[in-house]
Order: sequence, then C-alpha cells, then structure tokens
Amino acid sequence: MRWSRPLTSTDWLLEVRASIERGPHPRSAYRPGASIATGRWVHQLGAWHSAQPYTGEAEGWAHAVRQAGAHSVSIGKLHFRSTDDDYGFTESLLPMHVVGGIGWAQGLLRNPLPSYPEAAEMGAEAGIGPTPYTDYDQRITDRAVEWLAANAGGERAFAAFVSLIAPHYPLSVPEEFFAPYRDLPANTPGIKPDISPQEITHPAVAAMADFFAYHRAMDTPTADLARRAYFGLCTWLDHNVSRILAALEASGATDDTLVIYTSDHGDMHGNRGLWAKSYMYEDSVRIPMIIAGPGVPMSAVVDTPVSHIDIDPTVHQVMCGGSGGAESLVDVAHNPRAERLGFSEYHDGGSITGSYAVQLGLWKYIHHVGYRPELYDLDDDPDELVDLGESAAHAQVRNDCLDALRSIVDPQAANDAASASQAALIDKLGAPAKLSTQFRINHTPAPAG
Repeated sequence: MRWSRPLTSTDWLLEVRASIERGPHPRSAYRPGASIATGRWVHQLGAWHSAQPYTGEAEGWAHAVRQAGAHSVSIGKLHFRSTDDDYGFTESLLPMHVVGGIGWAQGLLRNPLPSYPEAAEMGAEAGIGPTPYTDYDQRITDRAVEWLAANAGGERAFAAFVSLIAPHYPLSVPEEFFAPYRDLPANTPGIKPDISPQEITHPAVAAMADFFAYHRAMDTPTADLARRAYFGLCTWLDHNVSRILAALEASGATDDTLVIYTSDHGDMHGNRGLWAKSYMYEDSVRIPMIIAGPGVPMSAVVDTPVSHIDIDPTVHQVMCGGSGGAESLVDVAHNPRAERLGFSEYHDGGSITGSYAVQLGLWKYIHHVGYRPELYDLDDDPDELVDLGESAAHAQVRNDCLDALRSIVDPQAANDAASASQAALIDKLGAPAKLSTQFRINHTPAPAG
C-alpha cells in the first residue's frame, strides 16, 4: 500500500493522512522482517526463520533508548521469543510472542516441502464480523491511548512501539468497516486476478505457490469477499491509528515527537492468484513508510528506497544523539536519491531456496539461488508481468543488479548458512515427522485478556 495510490477514501483514512502527511512518505520501502528491532539485515542476524525469534541478544534501538534514560515501551504484537528475554523495552504491554517460544517450526521443512492444509483457513475465515485479532487491536489501541495520556506530556523522553495486527488475516472485519467496500467492483485498480498459480512458470515461485495454496480454498466469491475484508481491515487499522494520533495530540507532545508509520510486509491479496506474504513481488515486499515530526520536510513524497533497517539509526539519531554513521530516515528525507538500493530476502517456510530482491533505479531484480533470475522494469511494467530475467538485451542490467546484490550479501553463502542453521534446529526440535504434526500453526493466537 502506498499513500500515493490509496485504495481507501474513508473519513478515518483522511484523518490519518492529515495527521501524518506533514512528513515525507517514500514510494519504495522494502521489508527485511525481524530487522525492525536491530537495524540489521536478516543474514547479518542469522534470523532466517519464523522459528528463530528475536531474543534481545543482538541489542537494538529499544536497548539504546532505555540506556539513554528514556521510556522505551512496546504495546501490542512483537513476535519475539518470550517476555522472559530482555529485548530492550522498559515495559511491554499486551505483548504477543511466538507460540511456545518456538513459533512456526513446521516451516523449517523446506526440502522436500511438506503439506500445509492450514492454508485453507484463510478462505474459510473470510467474512464480516469481529475476530480475536480485531478485539486484540481494540485492546492495543485503548492501552496506547491510556499510556500516551499518562506519559507523553511528561518531562521524560519516550519511544513507544505500538504494533497493531490489522490487516493480517483472518480476513474478517466488523460490518462498519466492511460496508464501504461491499460494492467494490471486481476490476478495482491494483487487483490482477487474470494470472492463476497454474500459469506461474518460475520453479521457485511455483513451489511456494503450491505449498501455501491459499487459492485452493478461494473460489471467486470467496476471493472477492476476502479482498473486501482486507480493505476493511486497512480502514479498521486507519481508525485505530487515528485514535492514537489524537491521543498524542491531546498530550501536547505532537510538535516534539517523531512519528513513524510502517508495516512489516505487504500482501498479494489475490494478485497472480497468490495470497499473503513471502513472495518478492511488489504487492508483498513493498510497505508504507511515512514519517512526520521536528526537522522533517512537510508533505514531501520521496522516491528513494528505504527499509526497516533505517528505523534503528533514525531512533538513535532522535533519542540518543547520533545515528552511528548510518543513514536515518530523516537524512533520506533531506537527501533523496534514486540510486539508493532497495533490498529484501526470504529463507522461511514454503521456499525451496533463498530468494532476494534488489531495486536499482527503475530495475527490480529477483535472485533465486540455484534458479534463473527475474527482472522487471518498474517504470514500464509496475505490475511485474513482463519478466526480462532471460532477455539477452538486458544481460548487462542483470549483471549490474547482481553486483548490487553482492554489495549487500553473498547470496549463495547466506543460503548455505540458512540451510545449515535450519537443519541444526530441526535436529534440536525433533524429526521432520514431529515438526509436521506438532508445530502446525497458521497464525499466532491473540493473547488473552
């Protein structure tokens, strides 16, 4: 989702945009997953998989904020290992962690890929009405509003990480938020249902599509319902963000607070017949990134690629007196440039090999270790429908993109390290048969309360 092409136009979203759009919103933001906490890439952390949750051992911005004497509070979903770990916050309210301190261990099985019948839940749960996740979001928002009212206007500096669930599936939302999309036309811009998973020719992508197979529980009416519910969940999210920003405004701290609005990943929501995350296509890998606050240019749209690793130096710069030489989001806002690399990587469940994406100018290059690459011209082909990965005329472009990728990571070495790490974890947790039967999960249950 990009603010330059919003799919929603409700009052709640307009309120959120009016509150946040004083700052720049880059059009190109990429997601390196767990790197939000530390400002380091997945391959630098060795956090290859959902069953390797963050423990706080590699310290991040929350530790630095606490060490600087400020509040560092988390409210909501974390997906770290356990509340027993020191992951940096002075307090964690309503945290959601991975199940049993392990998480989705079934996804460690990548060769061969197991069956994943839990994927059918996405279609079965699509509909209208509240879910444990929307109830959890309500509690997170209420607690965030309370916390800001009690703390934001005080003398002690603070960093509040408020983490909501929406629009994560289950794809069901209360009627009030579903209603604006009830009559949404099937040809809504951005939806590309004309490609089916059976038409996917790349072996690595096809294997992932066959593993997750959300489409098998999605006939056309169910898919249309799921999309409408997804858009409704985005509006539900906007409603809650609006409440949080209003609480910040009421505290009197808005003018002294840097606000960062982002998401952990996108969603295919039926494009190419695919659902959820994990793929290297724009629907999945692109995220919103909006900042507003002191020293930030107002109402600017920035085309420079940014990612989650830019959050850590931003917090250090604002809260701790310096970014340690790394470029912050505020720096990028003042010095936008097209040649900055966008990067993402994936080594998790459903993949038969490590996959990487880099954006180099207008070019989007996807590298699958051991398989042919993909290449797209995002200016002429923003939907990534014309794969130039084997085009003789674009051989030099691919070489340039591969060099750019290797300036960040050795893809083969990282793939080998991920495989070895995951094999060791399989040995530790039990035989593949045990992982297939005892660690089955589609989404983490919301915490009680």
